[in-house]
Amino acid sequence: MARATKIKNRLNRGDSAWAYAFIAVALVVYALFTAYPVISAFLISFQEYKPLGSTYIGLDNYADIFSSDLFWRSVKNTIVYTVLTVPVALIIAFAISILIMPLQKWAQTTFKAVYYLPAVASGVALSVVWLWIYDPMPGGILNQIIGLFGIDNQNWLGTSATSMFSLVLMSWLSSHGTSIIIYVAALLGIDSSYYEAADIDGANFWQKMWHIVIPCLKPTTLFLLVTGVIGSFQVFQNAYLMTGGGPDHSTTMVGLLIFDTAFKYFEFGKAAAQSLVLALIIGIVAFFQFKVLGKDIEY
Repeated sequence: MARATKIKNRLNRGDSAWAYAFIAVALVVYALFTAYPVISAFLISFQEYKPLGSTYIGLDNYADIFSSDLFWRSVKNTIVYTVLTVPVALIIAFAISILIMPLQKWAQTTFKAVYYLPAVASGVALSVVWLWIYDPMPGGILNQIIGLFGIDNQNWLGTSATSMFSLVLMSWLSSHGTSIIIYVAALLGIDSSYYEAADIDGANFWQKMWHIVIPCLKPTTLFLLVTGVIGSFQVFQNAYLMTGGGPDHSTTMVGLLIFDTAFKYFEFGKAAAQSLVLALIIGIVAFFQFKVLGKDIEY
């Protein structure tokens, strides 16, 4: 009996060794490209960082951040961008998913592929297309459209009044593919018996939507809402390529401000502090989203 127990324990240790071996690569990648950068950023945020010798300055970087009007303006711009883009993006993705559902399987696959295509396209290429759309000259597509209604040409990206709206419109009309695929998968997972019971009760389309579809998709919607808010708080590419944060910092987002602080002004310590403050803000927002919207969801 004792010999059998020893053999069993040896086999269990062997299985554990193989398990650690299989996850070792993932652990090394995580340690090098996630854990180490976060720890380094935390340490650098307390320094006036220089490649050949840094100086410890305590909380000075954080004091500069919280007293900076530009930082708070970038936070405000990011919040405005998030509030205007994320809810509308979810509504658009949800509506398109509902329209796709009655189609045949091949048609569903085709539409999902078409809507997902911008996600694999180059962000630079997409920005070039949108720069053409927003061209302030009469040849710009958007100016041609509004010209049909007798409206004068607009400098969409060059004025504070329209620059933020231009970025928001760009977000509304692109990059819904991932959300659509997730929503369609969730819709396919709803038990058909719910619809059968609703048909027996004489429920119409909107009653089914309100009492069956929306409640069943609440976990999916919460997931997409949280990930969408996290992504929009980290937005960088659109602002950098389309407006560069201008005019007059009207489209300067926190992510773009961190980039400029680090690689334009070479204040790496302050940039690290800004990134950690942004991470804290994202964590607080995500916590309240789960707390408020996820209180009746079983995980």
